[in-house]
Amino acid sequence: MKKIPIILSLLIVGIAPFYGQIDISIYKIFNAETLDYRLFWDLRLPRVILAFFVGGILGLGGLLFQSIFRNSLSTPFTLGVASGATLGSAFAIIFGYLTLVPFFGFLGAFSTIIILFTITTKLKSYETNSLLLVGIALSFFYSAALMVLYYISDQAQSYEIIRFTMGSLDTVGLNNVIPIFLASIFLLILSHFYKSELKLILTSNENAYLKGLNLKKVNTILLLAVSIAVGIAVSITGPIGFIGLIVPHIIKAIYKTSSDKLLMPIFYYSGVFLLFCDLISRNLGTSSDIPIGVVTSFIGGPFFIYLLISRKSK
Repeated sequence: MKKIPIILSLLIVGIAPFYGQIDISIYKIFNAETLDYRLFWDLRLPRVILAFFVGGILGLGGLLFQSIFRNSLSTPFTLGVASGATLGSAFAIIFGYLTLVPFFGFLGAFSTIIILFTITTKLKSYETNSLLLVGIALSFFYSAALMVLYYISDQAQSYEIIRFTMGSLDTVGLNNVIPIFLASIFLLILSHFYKSELKLILTSNENAYLKGLNLKKVNTILLLAVSIAVGIAVSITGPIGFIGLIVPHIIKAIYKTSSDKLLMPIFYYSGVFLLFCDLISRNLGTSSDIPIGVVTSFIGGPFFIYLLISRKSK
């Protein structure tokens, strides 16, 4: 059973750069005088790389959040980082800083991280549940602030904000790919560095304490790393939902092993899953690509309901 996902994933990775509104010939991508060459190297390949590493960040971030919060329904957006990035990007759009949308998006995400950890340090006892509640409160606040920006925006600005919230993998060249690549590699290396600590966290907090693990320090480092990586991703692509929720559960069901042993598989298959969704968005025969967040939500929504039902039946 494990060979089938590997074969399918390699097939998706292989064909992803070549199929879209305009199909590209593999024989022409090395001829600089052809349209296929420019489409492949300037648009398709950067888009594929961007999709893979954004998917990897969201999937691995989802696994780490589910492990730390001990909640299988947690996602990388649980702490409100995506909402902060969306608000920052909307601010840039409303006030005319269109070339700085990714910068303002990351500023919103990073501000959220600072607020989160500043508030939790003021609490009498550090608990992941407290951090979770603060994140939810911030998400509600950001949603209200976003509604205010919608209210004062004109039609064109509202359209730009809506498109951002739907997620997009449109990119030209490698300028947007490089920070995503660095953030994803950093998160992957860090999660492997804390692999043994993560294994203790997965057993129980009490067992982790008995083994001498500084739970607060480890949780803070992992949550901070995920939040920064997700903030970078969302500031560039917009929020792309459900990947961090559904892919970890699917991979766990296939491999049937402890989550600490699935860091690389979940990173890889999350990237492939977003590539697959991008293939769908580019090949539906519409006049323009369907926003990637719409495709992942169509797939993730029913799966989320299935998770809720399966949890209730246990």
